[in-house]
Amino acid sequence: MTSSSFVRDLPSISGEQVAGKRVLVRVDFNVPIVDGEIQDDNRIQAAMTTIDHLVRQDATVILMSHLGRPKGQRVEELSLRPVAERLSELIERPVSFIDDCVGERVEAIVRDAEPGDILLLENTRFHPEDTANDPEFARQLARLGDLFVNDAFGTVHRSNASTTGVAAYIPAVAGFLVEHELQQLGHLVEAPNRPFACIVGGLKVSDKIGVLENLVTLADSVLIGGAMANTFLAAKGADVGSSYVEDGDGIKLAQQIIDLAEEEDCSLLLPLDVVVAQKLAEGQETQVVPADKIPDGWMALDIGPRTRMLYIVHLADAHTIFWNGPMGVFEIEEFADGTRAIADAVADNPGFTVIGGGDSVAAANQFKVADRISHISTGGGAALALLEGESLPGIEAILEAPL
Repeated sequence: MTSSSFVRDLPSISGEQVAGKRVLVRVDFNVPIVDGEIQDDNRIQAAMTTIDHLVRQDATVILMSHLGRPKGQRVEELSLRPVAERLSELIERPVSFIDDCVGERVEAIVRDAEPGDILLLENTRFHPEDTANDPEFARQLARLGDLFVNDAFGTVHRSNASTTGVAAYIPAVAGFLVEHELQQLGHLVEAPNRPFACIVGGLKVSDKIGVLENLVTLADSVLIGGAMANTFLAAKGADVGSSYVEDGDGIKLAQQIIDLAEEEDCSLLLPLDVVVAQKLAEGQETQVVPADKIPDGWMALDIGPRTRMLYIVHLADAHTIFWNGPMGVFEIEEFADGTRAIADAVADNPGFTVIGGGDSVAAANQFKVADRISHISTGGGAALALLEGESLPGIEAILEAPL
């Protein structure tokens, strides 16, 4: 595959001389932590290539990240201290944790650090100025480094002080993870091998209206699953029983996508049958019914066997696949078969396959197919923003940064 234009003009860490420099790196260490224990360290591992490169080049590495949504308050459960410990284990060298991210004391610690040292700052979102993209806060962060590296793909669609603001004050480049993500996802937008099939699930049409509008112009087919399928079916006049249907403009938006897909000659596939229950809970009585004739009091919670077969056969012919969103409530075994079938079908495809979005990635891991996917994106929201055709503030900031 040729290099994507998404990275062609982007300044890269690979072209920088960093020996003896203090390099401020925005990473995405927003990992699940329960009782101080990290449940999934994939995002930490994803940043290792850039960190290791900088250490080997004798840079002083200052890492910053957010974790969760502390809303500008210091929340001990959202401290990055456990991440520093895990990173130290993975990279097999000490990682110094600093319990704040700005201020004279932090600046003094950074000044005293030696080339090859790795420092991790405390959660940037303990300060409300981060999400507000406050210029003074960004300036304080920038004082910690000679060079800014954005390697947090999961946040490039957000304008925060730690993702975009810093780049106004010091030279900025992309890290290896951001480069790789842009290159892989760029293939979907620029020149996908056809047929190109997209699988979109999840709850609300309105949450994904922008990306759906773009996907039906980019792809040869879009396969709909999850609760949003009910809204599409309702737009076509189906009886969907007590299934979730999006209020407000949901049905109107679904009809827009149906009409646009027809105009663009994109096949929009909706469920033929569904697995229904009277409650969303384990151990429920279930039945399979036609997707457009769901009885009152019953709700669709997964795609049915006929739909699974239709989607599997369709995906087998695709040369490029993008998957975002589960087909049902896969966390409950009674409603997991649809998502399991899609996961297997994507993994079995010999073409270029991409998964983006937390639930889809969780499903790929749950059904043990992640190692057979061409690319699993570390940033669901960022991936969708790119596929929607939006500009990515974190990337724009690098391109506009001082030299």
